[in-house]
Amino acid sequence: MSYKQRTLDFLDIEWATYIERFNRLPELEGMRRVRAQGYDRFRDMLAHILAWWEDVMPAILAIAENREFEKKKYDFDAFNAEAVAKYKDWDEAGFLAHFEKSRQKAAANLRSMNEAAFDDKRIRGRINGIFIQHAREHLVALSKFLTLDTLEHEWATYMAKFDASDRKEEFLKKQGAARFGDLLAHIAAWWDEGMTAVQGALNDPSFGYKALRIRMPIMRKSWQNIGGRAKRI
Repeated sequence: MSYKQRTLDFLDIEWATYIERFNRLPELEGMRRVRAQGYDRFRDMLAHILAWWEDVMPAILAIAENREFEKKKYDFDAFNAEAVAKYKDWDEAGFLAHFEKSRQKAAANLRSMNEAAFDDKRIRGRINGIFIQHAREHLVALSKFLTLDTLEHEWATYMAKFDASDRKEEFLKKQGAARFGDLLAHIAAWWDEGMTAVQGALNDPSFGYKALRIRMPIMRKSWQNIGGRAKRI
């Protein structure tokens, strides 16, 4: 699959069903997940997501067309606060319609871009930030698409990216692992745990899952690291 097609799939599948999947959650559970992300309302989180699309897409198009564009330095807290305030007084139906229209516009613009433009690191970095990684950072209801994309594109290249890195020791130190093999063992152990739970639930609706006591401090440090990144995006 080309990087362009992967990008379009995120717009046409993952983001197209994002609101619908959230709305299927029980109300209290939905609000719990939104507040865990630091937002009072689901639409405030949507406003944050939308603001990044609107602000970064012009730069992506300018790079693709070899035009000059403004290179911005962001105060993330201020930017996010302004995004929420901008749409605060919009009525619900109007705001949701605007979100969907913006998604469709972004997809159309990306679809019109030359395939070669998606090889530009500046474009890839921006697409990763606002469409691909943002979907993971603001995940509130998992989709089959995102699960498969993670397995096929993120984990499939995980070892190769580590091998190509010139900052291996720094990475392992942040993860709390002495060796890369230890980190892989930790990951594989939790995959096994997860699949046990999935298969149990599929085979028996009354399945009760009890997590194994896998003594892995790596997991705690890994999630702390992920949380730190999320706050900056």
